[in-house]
Amino acid sequence: MTFTRRHFFAAGLATALPLRAFAHVEQSAEDWVVPEEFLPRPVRFSEPQTPGALIVDPDYFALYHALTERRGMQYSVGIGRGNLYESGAFTLGAKKEWPSWTPTRDMIARDPEQYAKWADGMPGGPKNPLGARALYLFDDLGNDTFLRIHGTPEPWTIGSAVSNGCVRLVNQHIIELYDLVDIGAPVLLLPKSEGT
Repeated sequence: MTFTRRHFFAAGLATALPLRAFAHVEQSAEDWVVPEEFLPRPVRFSEPQTPGALIVDPDYFALYHALTERRGMQYSVGIGRGNLYESGAFTLGAKKEWPSWTPTRDMIARDPEQYAKWADGMPGGPKNPLGARALYLFDDLGNDTFLRIHGTPEPWTIGSAVSNGCVRLVNQHIIELYDLVDIGAPVLLLPKSEGT
């Protein structure tokens, strides 16, 4: 069997049960209770990882934060829908608390009715799509990719593929992760398996 980059990295991640998205019931973020299976949990890696690294496995809606070479934390995430999820190796280039948000040109083109009104940006706050914190992913040349790992005002979307390409966490979880990760940390967004 030929091992791809995905096999190499995925083999190093702890085995986890796939998360199933819960049926969305209209409610406020303040009233929503995080299901037990979506709570952060410690994991042990079967292969050494780079301490401080963030690794997203879209097949399991999971983000792993390597605390040491062999131990880390697993967080439940939402990912980009359809072909909007973008895999690759990145660097954490910036971090912001209660960040402002501006939809990309592609987002406005896909859904002008929803996004055009925010073309000049939306200030940070509880209703901002980036939630309480955002981690900004940069490419090898130091350019902002416009990919984010961020919070969400819609926590019930965790465990599903609904975003415009970014990785989202429950606000409480991104606040915790934000304080633990450093600028310059490597970030790996693994590709989706075929058929997912």
